Amino acid sequence: MTTWTDRTADRPVSLTAPSGIDRAAHHRLDEAWLAAAWSHPTTRVFVVSGGQVLIDETPDGTTELVMTPSFEAPLTEAHRYFLGTDDDGVSYFALQKDSLPGRMDQQARPAGLREAGLLLSPRDAGLMVHAVALENWQRLHRFCSRCGERTVIAAAGHIRRCQACGAEHYPRTDPAVIMAVTDEEDRILLGRQVHWPEGRFSTLAGFVEPGESIEQSVRREVWEEAGVTVGAVEYVASQPWPFPSSLMLGFMASATSSEINVDGEEIEEARWFSREDLRAAFESGEVLPPYGISIAARLIELWYGKPLPRPGSVG
Repeated sequence: MTTWTDRTADRPVSLTAPSGIDRAAHHRLDEAWLAAAWSHPTTRVFVVSGGQVLIDETPDGTTELVMTPSFEAPLTEAHRYFLGTDDDGVSYFALQKDSLPGRMDQQARPAGLREAGLLLSPRDAGLMVHAVALENWQRLHRFCSRCGERTVIAAAGHIRRCQACGAEHYPRTDPAVIMAVTDEEDRILLGRQVHWPEGRFSTLAGFVEPGESIEQSVRREVWEEAGVTVGAVEYVASQPWPFPSSLMLGFMASATSSEINVDGEEIEEARWFSREDLRAAFESGEVLPPYGISIAARLIELWYGKPLPRPGSVG
């Protein structure tokens, strides 16, 4: 595997820009330090519920997480997650609740990561990704996979510990590959999943299987989904994707065959697009681009050579 040279690296993949937050993992088991950080007047807290947070627009038109001092935060002890500190020494916590709190000013609104990730600053987006990933893991892993007993939260939300058998369980991240496949004519292969709306096309993707390298996974997924064989595989970038717990590994891949034979289970339709084909399809609305927050849009853009056109645009 080689590494792709990103000629537009000044435009990072969504959710990957430096957040300025030090996760300070060495403090997670220090209960005295955590208690002091929680009670400090500069500490900021936000609530996460069902993958959503409250966001608000500021007077200058930017969007930010709704955060409060810890003494104004809703009560909870077990589901308090320490996310880290910034360069000014401010500590950040997320609280997992069954519902988001109401707002007196009626300005804040709930938003999931697909929307908020495009609006928030790198700091706020990074905090939200961390919190949503922890919440997803906590909700799905309340029982010990070794003995079946209920586990308890430890390490400020980053461990679940079984008091029956002593096992410790850590947040899981499932590696998944996502690839822009091109052929000898420099066309790109895009597919439409069976549950997507008509016209929505994107790059192929799939999970890495046990005992499999990421290069093998790229080649297997493209073959299984589209019947196309792949040779060279070049790594581009990664992206956290907590829907619920993935890490997307982005690649450019070179096809060694061009005949398409979709599996019909995951991919309903797949097509080769030249740049002119894709431009016309996007501009006419025949093809809908992938969601802007996804690394898929960035991979297609790298091949396309400039920002992707939108419906009704010219150029």
